[in-house]
Amino acid sequence: MNERYPIGEFDIKVDPTQDNIQSWLKDIKMLPTLLKEVVQNLDEEQVNTPYREGGWTVRQVVHHIADSHMNAFVRFKLALTEELPVIKPYDEQRWAELPDYELPVEVSLSLIEALHKRWVIVLSSLVESDFQKCFMHPELGEIAIGKNIGLYAWHGNHHLAHITSLCQRKGW
Repeated sequence: MNERYPIGEFDIKVDPTQDNIQSWLKDIKMLPTLLKEVVQNLDEEQVNTPYREGGWTVRQVVHHIADSHMNAFVRFKLALTEELPVIKPYDEQRWAELPDYELPVEVSLSLIEALHKRWVIVLSSLVESDFQKCFMHPELGEIAIGKNIGLYAWHGNHHLAHITSLCQRKGW
């Protein structure tokens, strides 16, 4: 198994069909529950264990999911309410070095739960034409909402798999 990409890399070529979008929405909706289940019984030493050599700790992964999904939520809302807004990228690694990443994982688990409730409501209300709306990423170009739903469903599952595969390898 590839410890860096335990579920494989995101397939950008996957079309945002109605079936795909419904599946992705389910993944986004379920992530907070699944994430909480996998980390709730981990002790401090386990939470401070990197998921792979040179990788983030479980704590950093959980806080990263919160940061990444907050940014995504804002990007979706900008794309839905503005004409091709230019978004601001951020340095994930440097964010992971800030002191809030030392907080207990429960802080970000609560944030992810609340954020995903709001996010799923917005995403569930979209109509076909909304999936084509885009935002402009300064480095990656135009990104359509439809594909971005798939990317963030994958993103949550990707990081969840980092933690679950670590737990399996360690016998936790």
